[in-house]
Amino acid sequence: MRIHSFPPVIDGHARVLIAGTAPSVKSLEHRQFYGHPQNFFWRVIYGLFDAGAPDPIYENRLDFLREHKLAVWDVIESCVREGSLDVNIKEEIPNRFPELFADYPQLRCIGFNGAKAYDTFRKYYGKHERFRDVALIKLPSTSPIPTKHMRNLEDRIEAWRVIMPFISE
Repeated sequence: MRIHSFPPVIDGHARVLIAGTAPSVKSLEHRQFYGHPQNFFWRVIYGLFDAGAPDPIYENRLDFLREHKLAVWDVIESCVREGSLDVNIKEEIPNRFPELFADYPQLRCIGFNGAKAYDTFRKYYGKHERFRDVALIKLPSTSPIPTKHMRNLEDRIEAWRVIMPFISE
């Protein structure tokens, strides 16, 4: 089944764009970025600012992103995928990052939520001149599946702190 990403959540104040791969089944059902309740994304974002538990209202979460100079989008505009695993992605079509960055030239960093998002972006835009002055940072995935180095929420928050200097620029 071909799935499609959501429009970007961004405004003219954003300095860091968090780029995922493509929406999960739960995200598509809820029509929300990182809509699966077990995904660590929202807890990581709120944790970066010591803001406590994420607001239960999605629109308030989006406002929190904007207030903290963050934007969110997916690298893949559409793809064929059964289930939610990135390894099952086929026939991807990338989102139009050069156009987004032309519209939002104040962006200084793309933080990629996981290796697949990073690798897919590099495949399509790795040599694009528009991104020469943009920091491209591969962050650990906010998937709740533990890895050798990312065992819990605190590990992920600490690893994601690398984007903070770009926010305060």
